[in-house]
Amino acid sequence: MIRANLLIDSQGRILRDLRVSLTDRCNFRCLYCLPETEAAQNFYRGHWAHLPNSTPILQQWVPKPNILTFEEIERVIRLAVGLGIQKIRLTGGEPLLRQKVENLVASIARIPGIADLAMTTNGFLFPQKAQALRQAGLRRISFSMDSLDRENFKKMTGRDGLDEVLKGIGLARELGFHPVKVNAVIIRGINDHEIEALAEFARERDLAFRFIEFMPLDSARAWLKEMVVPGREILARLKTRFELQPVASNNPSETAKRWAFPDGRGEIGIIAPVSEPFCGHCNRIRLTADGKIRTCLFSLTEHDLRGRLRSDTSDDDIAEWLRNVVWQKEARHHIGEPDFVPPARSMSCIGG
Repeated sequence: MIRANLLIDSQGRILRDLRVSLTDRCNFRCLYCLPETEAAQNFYRGHWAHLPNSTPILQQWVPKPNILTFEEIERVIRLAVGLGIQKIRLTGGEPLLRQKVENLVASIARIPGIADLAMTTNGFLFPQKAQALRQAGLRRISFSMDSLDRENFKKMTGRDGLDEVLKGIGLARELGFHPVKVNAVIIRGINDHEIEALAEFARERDLAFRFIEFMPLDSARAWLKEMVVPGREILARLKTRFELQPVASNNPSETAKRWAFPDGRGEIGIIAPVSEPFCGHCNRIRLTADGKIRTCLFSLTEHDLRGRLRSDTSDDDIAEWLRNVVWQKEARHHIGEPDFVPPARSMSCIGG
């Protein structure tokens, strides 16, 4: 019997996964998120003629007083767990830019009922924080790494940081984070020639590697469907190079379709929200760094929670408000359809 106080939407989906953005700020300028630097936009224009020859628009960061405090974030998570949330993923922007983030991790790790506490990071600062995060109770980590070629990495991220990311991945394995996941957004004409090399990297280092389709969440509004390398194309190429065995999933809400290498070292996953949407099983909700609830990555509406946290609103009233917000969760996104409107904020502001 379904408990009345769970987070259930109008489609009957029970939400179990909360993504919490700790900051909208990032130390990278990835092409698919924050390509505000002139070099990044010029690189884009060199590949796609539809981009305007305009002055780059710099990201307007959320004023610091509007960013949720650790105490406010912990309160939201406690309430969400009481409503059936079991998985917490800390994101950004770049979450490791928050000072003393390990203190927040420790507070969250002590909340009863959390089955999975993870973080997504670009990895640049991870070597400095890895030990503290592990001791604080973080058990899973996902890195973003879109290229193994130093120059291509720099073009895609706006930063010469490949060595730091590779060091972070190795350190995560040494410290016992499991599984260690690495994500790559694949963009046609930019890094799709590295698909096989990235898979080989995963096999050699026994990593869970995720290939992700390029989504319309970049602040430059440069996305075109022609830039997307469909998941089925990625899989076909990988099967030509590797013998892959499908991995069965017991979780219908899992975003990745997964395959393993025969020797048991490493795993490949493909996340294809554009060509093969998985909206029907989505069980996720997002809290932005400035305290907005988003019921879909591509929501056009954000629900203000910060105002309630900073008023006299009781826990019970916030819980009831959250149930009402979740009931309005979108049935699906409309990427690639004529009526699709991209969200006003980029991935860095929304949270992964």
